[in-house]
Amino acid sequence: MDWQILTNPILVSVILLCVLCLCRINVLLALFISAVVAGLIAGMPVNEIMSTFITGMGGNSETALSYILLGAFAAAMTHTGLAFVLSKRISLLIKSNALLLIGIITIMAVMSQNLIPVHIAFIPIIIPPLLHVMNRLKIDRRAIACALAFGLKAPYIAIPAGFGLIFQGLLADNLTMNGVTVAKMDIWKSTWFLGLAMVVGLLIAVFVSYRKPRVYEDLKINTEACERRSIRFNRNHYITLLAAFATLGVQLWTGSLPLGALVGLCVIFGAQAIDHDKMDKVINEGVGLMGYVAFVMLVAAGFAMVLNSTGGIEELVNALVPLMMGNKLIAAAIMLLIGLFITIGIGTSFGTIPILAVLFVPICVKLGFSVPATVIVMAAAAALGDAGSPASDTTLGPTAGLNADGQHDHIQDTCIPTFLHYNIALIVFALLAVLIF
Repeated sequence: MDWQILTNPILVSVILLCVLCLCRINVLLALFISAVVAGLIAGMPVNEIMSTFITGMGGNSETALSYILLGAFAAAMTHTGLAFVLSKRISLLIKSNALLLIGIITIMAVMSQNLIPVHIAFIPIIIPPLLHVMNRLKIDRRAIACALAFGLKAPYIAIPAGFGLIFQGLLADNLTMNGVTVAKMDIWKSTWFLGLAMVVGLLIAVFVSYRKPRVYEDLKINTEACERRSIRFNRNHYITLLAAFATLGVQLWTGSLPLGALVGLCVIFGAQAIDHDKMDKVINEGVGLMGYVAFVMLVAAGFAMVLNSTGGIEELVNALVPLMMGNKLIAAAIMLLIGLFITIGIGTSFGTIPILAVLFVPICVKLGFSVPATVIVMAAAAALGDAGSPASDTTLGPTAGLNADGQHDHIQDTCIPTFLHYNIALIVFALLAVLIF
């Protein structure tokens, strides 16, 4: 590459972003700093950089609002006690069937992304009471970590509901903005292939890698307050379930996740499943639970807008295409590895989409990728690293539940297993998609 390419504002800012994230600089600051650097290299005035950045943030406002409202819904579910009742009933149901327990936990994780969109909020509530059962059955907790990661990740890749509606909406918007027109509700018609990759990774983890018994000490966990609760379903629990179905129904009917979450909260508070005087507390807990992720989404959109405004994208694309030698497979492999690198650094596949789209969609167009292949490569490039990143909800959530007794290491028992089983599968299937679609 010549000197002009090495000083390309897009290349410099993305490399800087990765370096800052790997140095454990907060992702919000890393995105902001990288955006300013990109603008300065391109010769943009500082006031123009700031106005462009702030204008761009508005592009993800719906996503941010969705996260806040879903966080509030998760907090409401905790206050009604529904999550605890479900965990105790599961322990009574499974008896001595380890695979049944893994299957139920996987289904609950899937439901937390789509049917009852509470994200990772259910894990610290439901998993700790089940650790005693896992210890008795000698289940390797790495298998449970993989099951939880599957449920937290595969649904948003392949199912257009709940968090999948957010991810696929972001993907459709950014693809369209960068030259590949695709509707939000058409994304899943391609990304189901990546969902299949995740299924393969899960089956290998459960039936091959971590099928052997593993012994843990049966340590007492402080759940005395919970033990005194009744495990019978009451009126508030049924109202919460009704609210969850209302949330799903409204979002599928209108295509708006924020509206669905709002309707769910209205059902819970309107039917007085939670007292009105606790409304502020529930909303504040929701903001605390999901607010940070919402702001990452906003800042990532601002970062992408600044990159688009520098004028360096076309120059960078023209420089990278010859290196790919016109080979779609080589091009896809390079894009996937860069996506893996970025997402591991910032810990969010949702926030990675605007960053990658400005770089890779023009390359896909230039090399003649089909629309399904472009969708799959972009979705995989963004999702890669979500499983395995130490800073990702997909790994932090499972560890929060499985390490309640101090016997589950975040890196060794969550990050490495999920990285190996899901990232390798996604890369392989994405490369196959380039050949097939």
